[in-house]
Amino acid sequence: MPPAPSSEALRAPLVVEFPFTRSLGPVQSAFLTGLRERTVLGVRTTGGRVLVPPVEYDPVTADELRDLVEVSATGTVTTWAWNPSPSRGQPLATPFAWVLVRLDGADTALLHALDAPGPEAVHTGLRVRIRWAATPTGAITDIACFTPDTGDSTGPRAEPAPHSGEFTDPVRGIVAPARLDYTYAPGRAQTRFLAALAGRRTVGERCPSCHKVYVPPRGACPTCGVATAEQVEVGPHGTVTTFCIVNIKAKNLDIEVPYVYAHIALDGAGLALHGRIAGIPYDQVRMGLRVEPVWTEDGRYPDHYRPTGEPDADYDAYKELL
Repeated sequence: MPPAPSSEALRAPLVVEFPFTRSLGPVQSAFLTGLRERTVLGVRTTGGRVLVPPVEYDPVTADELRDLVEVSATGTVTTWAWNPSPSRGQPLATPFAWVLVRLDGADTALLHALDAPGPEAVHTGLRVRIRWAATPTGAITDIACFTPDTGDSTGPRAEPAPHSGEFTDPVRGIVAPARLDYTYAPGRAQTRFLAALAGRRTVGERCPSCHKVYVPPRGACPTCGVATAEQVEVGPHGTVTTFCIVNIKAKNLDIEVPYVYAHIALDGAGLALHGRIAGIPYDQVRMGLRVEPVWTEDGRYPDHYRPTGEPDADYDAYKELL
């Protein structure tokens, strides 16, 4: 009989963050370098339409596109949505409107922020103008936002002018930080699992239908669709089923590269979990290696797994857990 779940709901803030680095082709390089120079470039398709932001291939014909043109810093709002509560990292810290703006000379719209006093000041058809960032860097954020255009909006719009796309010191690549902040609240099954780990035990749950032991437990068998409640202690020894060698150092992770992350099938478990392998040179880690958990003094979960010294497991013993 499993113990009664704690009445206290576990909650923990979690952050998933990584810098996405990409190189730029000639079109995107010219576009971002142009923004740095307070110039907005689009690309003309084989059908004569001007796309802003520019793309390297025609979305209709898939033709390669290189015919760059300069468009205006003014434009028209085609649609919008009010954002009353800006989030961290958004263009403005005060309430603003997300807008699609078709810049004069362009046939497509650019998504950005509009600095407006309230939703009553925004409407489809509103004439707007780019507010440039004080310190340009060669990124989309060089457009700080749009603002309502108080100038004469009744005159003819300028036609896009051809542009070579050539600049001094062009932007060749960008780093786009990706971040997700959320609060994780485990259910009863994972709460029991975490409580067992704090006691240096690894506990899974057995499916009453197929009898597979899930570690970590999920509260239900994803294969049979029935609830799991019978707790089964597994390990502590296990077998490396597959692994990878990590050669890139992660931010805020105090582990020297290269190191090994592996899928480990704990004895008695019906599937493998992942963990770091240490206590052995990275190039000696292998499938079938027998390992055991290592806990730090105050750790609530294993810090890593190390070899037990046992003979390697036979492939047939773990091949169903790959």
